[in-house]
Amino acid sequence: MSCYFDRNNVALKNFAKYFLHQSHEEREHAEKLMKLQNQRGGRIFLQDIKKPDRDDWESGLSAMDCALHLEKSVNQSLLELHKLGTDKNDPHLCDFIETHYLNEQMKSIKELGGHVTNLRKMGAPTVMAEYLFNKHTLGHSES
Repeated sequence: MSCYFDRNNVALKNFAKYFLHQSHEEREHAEKLMKLQNQRGGRIFLQDIKKPDRDDWESGLSAMDCALHLEKSVNQSLLELHKLGTDKNDPHLCDFIETHYLNEQMKSIKELGGHVTNLRKMGAPTVMAEYLFNKHTLGHSES
């Protein structure tokens, strides 16, 4: 997503920065979970990560909405992993997930939900709405 918004014919640099930051955060989360699995003597079996269904996001609203759905899906997977830890009587795993993931996921879902709502209220996917959101909402995160 970040690369799409960084293109010269899209030029929404704060959307690009936002999605790049989100991508780095998600990668760190995956690495932290793999490190835990290694520390506990587990084996890691990596699977292919399917590329997004599209390369052209059409609008910031569309990308934010997609990111929100993705974040909710990840949250659901974490809740299922937490339940598995509970069912298998693994308090260490449950604590790890609660400490490192669940609160952060909820904050992310709330933030993305707010961005989607604000973009819609501003009239997105109109170009002016997304330009203003890029400049005044996402642009404030850099100062």
